[in-house]
Amino acid sequence: MWLPLVGLLAGIAFGLMFPLQLPLAYAKYMSVAVLAALDSVFGGLRAGVEDKFDHMIFITGFFSNTFLAGLLAYIGDQLGVELYLAAVFAFGVRLFQNLAIIRRFLLKK
Repeated sequence: MWLPLVGLLAGIAFGLMFPLQLPLAYAKYMSVAVLAALDSVFGGLRAGVEDKFDHMIFITGFFSNTFLAGLLAYIGDQLGVELYLAAVFAFGVRLFQNLAIIRRFLLKK
């Protein structure tokens, strides 16, 4: 249940200890990839509070969502279309839905 939260905190700590500056050209890719990763983390937390958490589903979902979001942004760049906005919208909606479900569960508990 706590694996997604521990991973998120470890990633934040790692990022603060070893700051990395990426070229501005990668901003779209990284923003979509980070949003997809956060969606997976909050989805894992939601599954944890609902007692449905599965490590393999979380890990495969984390990497496949992140990869697919980056690929979508890349394809959009190749086509000259702001296709990454579709991923931002989809993952943003899911992130807020998962957060609302977690909040409701904690308030009822």
